[in-house]
Amino acid sequence: MLNKFLDLGKQPIANGFLYKDQIKDEYFFNLGVAFDEDTKLITQTEYVDPPLMFNDEYVYRGSMSQTMREHFKELSGVLWKNDSPMPKILEIGSNDGVFLKHWPTDSTVAVEPCGNFAKETQDMGYTTYAEFWTTKLAEEIKLTNGERDIIFAANCICHIPDLYETFKAVDILLKPNGVFIFEDPSLAEVINNNSYDQIYDEHPHVFSVIALDNLLNRNGLEIVKVKNLSVHGGSNRIYAMKKGVGSIHKSVEQNKSYERVLGLDKMETFIRFAEKVEQSKDDLVRLLRKCKYEGKKVISYGASSKSTTIFNYCGIGPELLSYITDTTPEKQGKLSPGVHIPVIAPEQGFNETVHFAYLGAWNFIKEIKNKEKDFVDGGGKFITHVPTIRVV
Repeated sequence: MLNKFLDLGKQPIANGFLYKDQIKDEYFFNLGVAFDEDTKLITQTEYVDPPLMFNDEYVYRGSMSQTMREHFKELSGVLWKNDSPMPKILEIGSNDGVFLKHWPTDSTVAVEPCGNFAKETQDMGYTTYAEFWTTKLAEEIKLTNGERDIIFAANCICHIPDLYETFKAVDILLKPNGVFIFEDPSLAEVINNNSYDQIYDEHPHVFSVIALDNLLNRNGLEIVKVKNLSVHGGSNRIYAMKKGVGSIHKSVEQNKSYERVLGLDKMETFIRFAEKVEQSKDDLVRLLRKCKYEGKKVISYGASSKSTTIFNYCGIGPELLSYITDTTPEKQGKLSPGVHIPVIAPEQGFNETVHFAYLGAWNFIKEIKNKEKDFVDGGGKFITHVPTIRVV
C-alpha cells in the first residue's frame, strides 16, 4: 500500500534543457513521493515514461566529473586483481563509458538506452545494446554473449520503475556464483541531509537497504555486502548474489539496524521529512530575495538534475538567479527545465561580478571549492540547502 507524504509539485524533465522556441511543448508531470508499507520502498506516485528521459539527446556525462572518473578507476582496481582471471562484466546504464573503459572490449558488454552514448561505447569497441534493461534482453545476451561474473550498475537501478523486471533479468544473466553490484543514492543520507533534490523524474525510487533486501529476496537474490560511499551526496554500493550462494557480511545487518534507528521503515519519519522540506523551501527563497534586495548578483553553479527539482518546487527563476554556469556543452546556450534560467559556460559568467553562487551540484562541493579557489579567495560565497540553507 502506497502512502503519499510529499508533493514536489509540477516538474519538468530534469535534464530537459531547451531552447526558447521549445517552451510551448515542454512536458510536465506531478512529482509525488510515497512510502510503500509492504516493501518499505520510497517511490514516486507517478512514473515518467523512460524514453522521455533517456534518449539520443541525454546530456549527463559521468566522465565530466573528476570525482566520478577517479571513483570508477578505483572501483575497477578493487573488482579485479592482476593475479586473478578476468571477470566477464556487463554494465547496465554505461553512459559515456566512464566505468567501461577500465575493462577489455572483447569480454565486456554494455547496456545503454541513450543512443548518443550507446554509439560512443560501441565506437570504443564494446558490444553495446542500445535498449532498456528487460528480461527479454537478458535472455538475448545470455544466448549470444553468455552469463556474467559481474553485473554492474551505477546510479541506474534507481532510474528503473519496474524493479521486479529488473531484478528478474539480473537473475537470468548472472552466473550461479556471480555478483550483482550496484550503487545508488542512500535514503539514509537523503534523510540526514534533507537532500530532497535527489528526487526527480529519473529517480523514481530512493533506496534503503531494508527495502532493497525485501525486493531482491522476492526475485531470487539476496544482499551479501553493503559499502557506504560518499559520492553523489552519500550512496550505498550493494553486493547481491543468488540466494544461499554467498556468505552474508556483517555490513548488511549493520546498515539495516542503522536504518531502523533512523525510522526508515516507518511512515512517521517521512511525514517529518516533508515538513523539513517545506521549511527548506521557505528559507531558500527568503535568502535569495534578501540577496536580490541588497543588490547582490546570485547565479547557480552547475545545471544539475537536482537543481531542477529545487528551482521548480521553490518557484526560483531568472528573477532571483541571473543565470546558471555549467561545463557541459550540450546544456550551454539553453534554458533550464521548467523555470527557464539561461545556462552559459563558466568562462562567460563565473567571474568577479558574482557575489553568490547556489550549489546546484552540492554533492561535488570539495571538487568545486578546490577548482574555484580564486572565487572564494576573492570574497565569493556559495549557497547550499544541505543539510540546511546556509552560505559556505
